[in-house]
Parts: sequence; C-alpha cells; structure tokens
Amino acid sequence: MTSQSIGQRHQVVIIGSGFGGLFAAKALGHANLDVTMISRLNHHLFQPLLYQVATGILSEGEVAPPTRDILRKQKNAQVLLGDVTAIDVQERTVTSSAAGITTVTPYDTLIVAAGADTSYFGHPEYAQVAPGLKSIDDAMQIRARIFGAFEAAELEPDATKRAEWLTFVAVGAGPTGVEMAGQLSEVAHRTLRGNFRAINPADARIILVDAADLVLGSFGYHLSAKTVTQLQNLGVEVWLNSMVKGVDATGIDVVDSHGEASRINSRCVVWAAGVQASPLGRSLGEQTGATVDRAGRIEVNPDLTLPGHPEIFVVGDMISLNNYPGVAQVAIQGGKYAADQIDRRVRGRAAKGPFKYFDKGSMATISRFQAVASVGRIRLFGFVAWLLWLGVHIFYLVGFKNRIATVFHWAISFLGDSRAQRAGVLQEAKAHPPVQAPATPGPIEQSDGPPAES
Repeated sequence: MTSQSIGQRHQVVIIGSGFGGLFAAKALGHANLDVTMISRLNHHLFQPLLYQVATGILSEGEVAPPTRDILRKQKNAQVLLGDVTAIDVQERTVTSSAAGITTVTPYDTLIVAAGADTSYFGHPEYAQVAPGLKSIDDAMQIRARIFGAFEAAELEPDATKRAEWLTFVAVGAGPTGVEMAGQLSEVAHRTLRGNFRAINPADARIILVDAADLVLGSFGYHLSAKTVTQLQNLGVEVWLNSMVKGVDATGIDVVDSHGEASRINSRCVVWAAGVQASPLGRSLGEQTGATVDRAGRIEVNPDLTLPGHPEIFVVGDMISLNNYPGVAQVAIQGGKYAADQIDRRVRGRAAKGPFKYFDKGSMATISRFQAVASVGRIRLFGFVAWLLWLGVHIFYLVGFKNRIATVFHWAISFLGDSRAQRAGVLQEAKAHPPVQAPATPGPIEQSDGPPAES
C-alpha cells in the first residue's frame, strides 16, 4: 500500500476524468494548490460521440484522449490510475487500486465526479446480451456485434436464423437510442451497400423500443413527432408504449400498453434505456447522512457540497439537485463552479452564491444532415439543427488533433458512404455468446437517460 501526496499545499483530490472532473482540474490550473485526479480510466471520454465509435465513423482515440496528455502542462496536477474502492470521510482519504497496488490519497478538499453507468433496472443479466453504451469497451463490443451480425447473416443458410442476424434493436428512445437507430439504418442502406453477395444489407430490420409514449420526450411533442417521421423514412420501426419484459441471446420480449406480448428475434440488442449513478454516492450517503435516490444520485447542498461536509463537492451525474438532468453541461458547469469555490477558499475570498445550471439546450442527430435541437424556446429540425450539432460537438472535443481527425472522418462518412472504423468482426465469438435458455422474464421500468460522463 502506498500513500500519495504532491506537496504541503492545499490538496484537492478529484475522482473521475469525465466532464466534471476534467473541467474542474483545468479550472484549478493556476490556483495555489495541488490537484490529484484519480480515475479508473486513463482517458477522458467524450461520451456524446461514443455511438459513432460503435457504428464505425470514429476511432476510439478521437473521442478518448489520454488524461495525462490533456493535463501534461498543468504543473500543479497529478494523474493516478485507480479504481476508487473507499472514501473515508472522517480521515479525509481516498483509497484506490490498480495493477494490484493499493493507494491511499489524503485530501483537504474532495471533488467526486465519478459519473454513472448503464442501469438494467434490476436485471444485470441483460448486460451480457444487450450491452449499454457508456465506455470504449462497450462501443467496441457493439461495433463487433453490428458488423459481425452482417457477416454471420452472409454465412447463415437458414432464412429464419438469417433474419435474426439482420434484426437490430435499440432499447430506449432518448438521444442515444435515436442516434443508434439512425446510424444502424445508415450502415445497412449506405455503408454496406454492395459489400455482400448472399444477403442484401438493406433488408436489415431496425427497431427502436421504449416504454414511453414519445421519442425524445424532453424535446417536446413537435420535435418528437418529426423525429419519428424521419426515423420511419429511414426504415426504422418505432415501438412506443412497449415495455421490455425479458432479454436473451436471441431477442427480447415486450408488452404493449394493452398487455399484448410480442417477441422480437434479434442477435444484436443495444441497451440505451437508463443510467445508474456511481456506487460511491451511496457510500458517501451512508457516511454523511445525505439522501440517495433510487438511481444512486446523492442529494447535495445548493453549493454542490454534502450536508455537514463543506470539504466534499459532488458534481455531474451523481447529484440530485433541482431536477437537473444528467447531461454533460451540468457536469462541466458544476466542475467549474466547484473549482472556483475551492480557489476562493484558498485565497480567503467570499464564496459565490448557489450553483445555478444554465441550460444551453439539447441536441440529437437522427441521420446524416438530420438532427433536432431544443435551445430555450427555439426548436430546430433538419439540416440547420445538424450544422448546429456539428459546431457544438467540435467545440467541446478536447484537443486540436482530435478535432481535425473527427472532421476528416465525418467528411468521409457523411459526404461519402464509407466508414473507416469497421474492424472488430474477429471479436464476434466474444460479442455473440452461445445461445442459452432465456432468463426468467420479469418486468422492468424503462427510463432512457441522456449520455452521462465517465
């Protein structure tokens, strides 16, 4: 076991290298203190573009630059790889583990930005056959499943089994589910056109399933209806008011609002139906008495600190405050706010007022040249919304090289019909486990969550 500390100045420990943690660390770059970032990942993940890694548009490196590279010029920052296993609120230490080495890091101030993971609503067994989309590993596995399914269909002589390989299901009709469904249609109708001899990729069946009655419900009825129309124009079947009752290696079982059960036979199911905050939230709740909701979010004070513990800030997807959504901007603004509060304390200056999230709007792509955007009272759909989406995502991508590479690959994919990142079918054996008996069906509550920070 080792103990880590940079120096004798005020020690700030940040847990997580996602939007909240990274922006907090960078905001403290000129402060008279030391920053230690602890993360189980060695990169910062730009999660809003992860679906493009999963569908072969971008490489993993373009959305996941190394954290050490980002912070290499920040002299007061140190990066430690480690999975945080314990936070001792009384002793003010963080215990982490990596490569069999346990490290205990003391702190004066702690920023917890550990993000969220996929929620299967009490059915963790679904993860083996219906991966979520929260990490690079998830994206690579889904990519292998998608392109591997077409390869398997080319080899399959039985028409019924071939149809299973050519049926793709996205569970959850929020931004991630809609973006996945749209890109699956693009892959089938454009990218793989003319690539096979025994099958026609355009025969693929793509289904978007959700228990809710609206697609992109937070965008309002008008944009939701337009999105459904555009998806249907792309050949996507939209199943709303359809609750998932079971998932297994050959498909999913759903029940509609009238109680009628249906079976969708599919070898490729992508889960985009919910999020669960890091378990560190519950650990902090037990130690501090703070309330933790069923999704694992911890109730924080208006200044993002925990009750009775002004030295602990929690930001991003882990917080329960004013019904703020679990989106990147909440994490970014929260990280910057926490950093400013800490800097003020060190300087002996008065604290700012409570944290107030400025909603910059929501956006989601449907297909190339088609997107939806909701910014204040402005509702945009189509090409203009798509251009706005491009600009915003390029702006927030970390690193000049990543921006250039991303624009280059977008040009190839959007203006042409190719995708440079289609490797992964050799993972097919891992991506498609042997067919097994279905799990005992059980109802789950679906609630699509927006992309969360890692």
